[in-house]
Amino acid sequence: MDPQVPKDKYNGVWWIFFMLGLGTLLPWNFFMTATVYFTSRLADPLNEANFSANATVEAPRSVLQAKFNNVMTLCAMVPLLVFTCLNSALHQRIPQKIRIAGSLAAILLVFLLTAILVKVDLEPLPFFIITMIKIICINSFGAVLQGSLFGMAGLLPASYTTPIMSGQGLAGTFAAFAMICAIASGSALHDSAFGYFITACVVIGLAIASYIALPKLAFFQYYQESQQNKPAEDEENKMNLLKKDQQQQSAGDNDKQTPSMLAIFKKIWVMAVSVCFAFTITIGTFPAVTVDVKSTIADGGAWEMYFIPVSCFLFFNVFDWAGRSLTAVCMWPGKDSKLLPALIVARVIFVPLFMLCNVQPRSNLPIYFLHDGWFIAFMILFAFSNGYLASLCMCFGPKKVDPSEAETAGAIMAFFLSLGLALGASLSFLFRGLV
Repeated sequence: MDPQVPKDKYNGVWWIFFMLGLGTLLPWNFFMTATVYFTSRLADPLNEANFSANATVEAPRSVLQAKFNNVMTLCAMVPLLVFTCLNSALHQRIPQKIRIAGSLAAILLVFLLTAILVKVDLEPLPFFIITMIKIICINSFGAVLQGSLFGMAGLLPASYTTPIMSGQGLAGTFAAFAMICAIASGSALHDSAFGYFITACVVIGLAIASYIALPKLAFFQYYQESQQNKPAEDEENKMNLLKKDQQQQSAGDNDKQTPSMLAIFKKIWVMAVSVCFAFTITIGTFPAVTVDVKSTIADGGAWEMYFIPVSCFLFFNVFDWAGRSLTAVCMWPGKDSKLLPALIVARVIFVPLFMLCNVQPRSNLPIYFLHDGWFIAFMILFAFSNGYLASLCMCFGPKKVDPSEAETAGAIMAFFLSLGLALGASLSFLFRGLV
């Protein structure tokens, strides 16, 4: 290591990037994990009143309750795709500080509003519309934040991308644990939801404080100043480079043109389509179908309250993170293997498997996998395969092209990942409707 480069004291920059990584995906995960609270607010008051007299009969779900998970997923994934595409234009026109600090501040305001609305009585339809607007906002700002954060990490050594990925991987698990703790507090649903959303406000507040502290750290200052000095250094050689280019052109050296995006896509299309398909299946099923699975062994006990937060959200996030982490030590099958895309296509089996669990209410399909154990086993395999196989695709994509083309290949892979999320959100309506 260059002796002039200051050390990252107490791994301060590493932890700040971890905190910012956590802040990119935490908002969406907090909203997704709180579906029980949101759907409880969307119950039809007339149905509730009619069925409250008979405690043994459960009130039928309202239209808003039935469509909430599908619409929520669509309102999350489409803005994510749009703003991922717009990131390059925003990067050039809006300064980094405004993009990162502004996005975090906007997300914090959304969560403060969400916490306040817990205590405000609203009719189901206005509450539904406001919730969807908030989900569009947090995912739009989240996409801008994520793109800006990875761009900022590009100034530092390559290892500083890892804390961002680790923070993102922990976001879902943290949200699930926060919900479990809120339930364990024994408070009423609305009270525990208030504490849950205030927890999110605290974490986003810490992320903002971390970002404010970042420029004060000598390690980060060094790399930021090095990047700012680069244009001046390049200016000294501009005339020489220009002359060299002219000489190459006059010699007819036109065979080394920058390859087009289409040419790069042709090299990586298998990995790009594979990662798109992987997330189409994942988001098409989780959470739209999986969140409606009911426990058959709880019998009104505590497990009924914990069943979805634990077996759906916690298990998915823990095993998805485990799958992603495994790619650090094992990368089988290889980048040219036909087995990798075959395994990703094989994941389509999880769609009927989850549909045939105890998803309620249902009107078309029978139940084949009644016991909770089946659902938990499917969820573990589903989550682990998503994390492992999708991460392999994201790693292999840029490795299938020349080093000079790797950045473009990475951008194409990121686009197809976002496309898979949006397609999955659209398909979730079909998957849930078939049950």
